[in-house]
Amino acid sequence: MKTNKIKMIALILGGGAGTRLYPLTSQRSKPAVPIGGKYRLIDIPISNCLNCGIKRMFVLTQYNSASLNQHIKNTYIFDHFTHGFVDILAAEQTPTSDKWFQGTADAVRQSMHHLANHEHDYVMILSGDQLYQMDLEELTHYHIKQKADLTVATIPVIDKHAPAFGIMKVNDKGFIDTFTEKPPLEVVPEWASPVEEKYAKQGRHYLASMGIYLFKRKFLEKLFNENPDATDFGKEIIPLAIEQNFKVASYPYGGYWEDIGTIRSFFEANIALTDAIPEFNLFDDDNVIYTRPRLLAPSKIFGTWFNQAVIAEGSIIHAKKIERSIIGIRSRIGNNTEISNAIIMGNDSYETLDEMEKLGNTPKRGIGDNCQIRNAIIDKDVRIGSDVIIHGSVALGDTETDTYCIRDGVIVVKKGAIITNGTKIGLGA
Repeated sequence: MKTNKIKMIALILGGGAGTRLYPLTSQRSKPAVPIGGKYRLIDIPISNCLNCGIKRMFVLTQYNSASLNQHIKNTYIFDHFTHGFVDILAAEQTPTSDKWFQGTADAVRQSMHHLANHEHDYVMILSGDQLYQMDLEELTHYHIKQKADLTVATIPVIDKHAPAFGIMKVNDKGFIDTFTEKPPLEVVPEWASPVEEKYAKQGRHYLASMGIYLFKRKFLEKLFNENPDATDFGKEIIPLAIEQNFKVASYPYGGYWEDIGTIRSFFEANIALTDAIPEFNLFDDDNVIYTRPRLLAPSKIFGTWFNQAVIAEGSIIHAKKIERSIIGIRSRIGNNTEISNAIIMGNDSYETLDEMEKLGNTPKRGIGDNCQIRNAIIDKDVRIGSDVIIHGSVALGDTETDTYCIRDGVIVVKKGAIITNGTKIGLGA
């Protein structure tokens, strides 16, 4: 039973304003944030869908959606015979609602009328800001086998992480008996569940919702009709379904999964991709991560020493050393520059030699000579001059300027910022 023969539509939630990922979200929505040198976060859930045969997707968003629109339009183009699509559904005023999305459930409710013209029996709801590779076909078959009205994908977490999630207890038949959204840390011990020994040894005694849901269409419509004021799945819809004795199943997932909610989690998830065998595998032929085919030239390297580095295409690199770092598309890095524990997002276009000659004292797009960059994220189209030191550290407090901000010890240079020659930012500045 293939998922592509099951009548399903996927809704990918674009999230709110993404304030915890600021300044990466100052000019783009969360799903449009670049990751892994050449991808965007939205590519992850879309790829998970495509890899299991789900080819009808809507992305729900309401903030800074222009670059997301452009990326999806230029990337996910289906032929006339697949009937597949990836469409953006932005928050809009309608005769029944003049408000923006008030929560996850409200976003889906306001978008339901767009699904009416598409034949479907199931609705898959995914998040647009998570890093994982899940077999959604297996999830679908589990949902059908359980004869569930709703299935919630769950993952075991440790106690200090539990307050950030919906936490539940599951009976021996795989159904959720009780559920609480983001419990205070002091009551978390009450929500411990029996888990596999390998998770227990890691202290992961709490079953957390991953924000991945599979609904029967008619059941979802019934919940919305009977609870018109419910705006959030975790706070209202799931507890209501359990209280009313509907079949709410838990789908246990034990693979890699990272909720990209903060600058620190984003930074660490990217840097982890440089590991020899990363938990998130970009080299898996069975779980391909799709993105825009830019048809760029190969990267060109001049005498650089590399260790644990991911280098995207189209880059021109003269650096002295690059270690444990992500180098994004069209990056230009000057002579004798050293980069360590950093994410360089690259550039959206190249500057010609003529354009560079006209810059005068303004740095070229990219990173200049004799720079040292460590524990930092350099957003796209940044101009960093020569002899610049950018050194992030957990010893630094959060701060913000016109050109950069510091969050959780990570220095984030803002998109399009100009950092002049000799500038020192962070530790030792």
